[in-house]
Amino acid sequence: MGYHVSDANSYLVITGGGIKDISIVKKAFVYPWQKHSIISISPFDFEITLQAMTCEKLQFSLPAVFTIGPDDTADSLRKYAKILTGRDAGKRETATGRSHVQDIVKGIIEGETRVIVSGMTMEEIFKERQLFKSKVIENVQEELNQFGLRIYNANVKELQDTAGSEYFKFLSRKAHEGASNQAKVDVANACMMGEIGEAEKRGKTKQEISRINAETAVLETKRKSEKATADAEFTTTQTKLNMGINLENIQATRRAEAKDAELQRDVEVKRAEMELERMRATEVVQATIKRESAEQAAEAKLFSETKSANGLLYKEKQAAEARLFMDTKSAEGLLYKHRQDAEANYYRVAKEAEAILYAERQAAQAATVKAEASYFAKKKEAEAMTEMAKAYGHMSEVLGGPQGLLQYMMLQNGTYEKLANANAAAINGLQPKITVWNTGDSAGSSSDGTGAIRNIMQSLPPLFSTINEQTGISPPTWLAQMGPSQALDKGKPKGKYVNGEVNGH
Repeated sequence: MGYHVSDANSYLVITGGGIKDISIVKKAFVYPWQKHSIISISPFDFEITLQAMTCEKLQFSLPAVFTIGPDDTADSLRKYAKILTGRDAGKRETATGRSHVQDIVKGIIEGETRVIVSGMTMEEIFKERQLFKSKVIENVQEELNQFGLRIYNANVKELQDTAGSEYFKFLSRKAHEGASNQAKVDVANACMMGEIGEAEKRGKTKQEISRINAETAVLETKRKSEKATADAEFTTTQTKLNMGINLENIQATRRAEAKDAELQRDVEVKRAEMELERMRATEVVQATIKRESAEQAAEAKLFSETKSANGLLYKEKQAAEARLFMDTKSAEGLLYKHRQDAEANYYRVAKEAEAILYAERQAAQAATVKAEASYFAKKKEAEAMTEMAKAYGHMSEVLGGPQGLLQYMMLQNGTYEKLANANAAAINGLQPKITVWNTGDSAGSSSDGTGAIRNIMQSLPPLFSTINEQTGISPPTWLAQMGPSQALDKGKPKGKYVNGEVNGH
């Protein structure tokens, strides 16, 4: 009995008298005829390693971590309190006291996961991991709703091979080899793109430098023009101010003179009036004439001076306007010339940069095409050599070995005919002299001991004759004394000459 207050992450579950079913509140007064317990809504984590089999009959291990806890709604809390909480009244629910909850959740997760995996291939699970995770969470959540539980997070780890299976090991090796080969291709492409990019950047650098120089020249020309314009405006303003000052001085002088003349005239008038009063009768006419003469002279002098000042002012104004016009036109001409020079320089530099860039790009493309053509030619030549070697191997087996293949190739290529022609060409035009003789029927058949010596002596004359005919050398005089033709004729064996040959019997 007493007033009880739960923590921020827990609720009071009260049953007993005065309560129809159960009451779930944060704070309440518990009477002696009532019981209460405290349930925590803090989620808890637990890991499972699931052994599953795909529709391809491939086994794998699926490690996962789930974060599950009671759902913070009235209906879910009522289900959780009635089905899964313990029976120890007044005791706080702990993590160790939730072991039965973890067993129930684990069974649900394993069953639903196996159902989903059995309808998917290994490739779908591996590639569509997010979809697989969503399906698992959705199906498991449907089952957990009846217990008032909620999945806060689910993390599916890397798929692993079971004992005796090397599917992921071989798949990883395949991916590694593919990535390695692709990396080599990417490095080659990057080198090519780097060289092309470097050439483009050099061209763009030259273009930017030319553009900046041109803009600098234009700005410099513009600033000079603005300075010239400002100087001209300053000169014009100063001229106008000087002219205004001079005009004011002249006008002040003229006003002073006019005022002085007026005062003097007033004085004269007063004086004339006084004289007129004094000499009214006699000098009226003379005084009047003098006054009018003085007035006319003053007016004439004022008019002359006014015209002279106006003429001087107009002359100075015209001269200032002429100088301003000449300065303005000179500045505009200089600005136009600088602008044309800058535009021409920029256009020339831009065209040179474009030509260099185009030449480098064409050279790079030509080198690439040449390399590809050389590679394709070498590849085709190697393939042709391989096929020819295979054909020669089959022919060697049919012809009885390499010797038979060699003879066939020599017949096929006419090697024997070429050798015969070469030998004939080698002895063509030599016209050799061949002498054949014998010493008669009794040669070598004598029974006495002098036969061998006789045969030697009988062979000397024809031998000397043959040497003389073929080499032009005669025997020495100490060996035989005979004429160059008679001695040799006597020593010749009997026989018949045919084409430079002696056929003897």
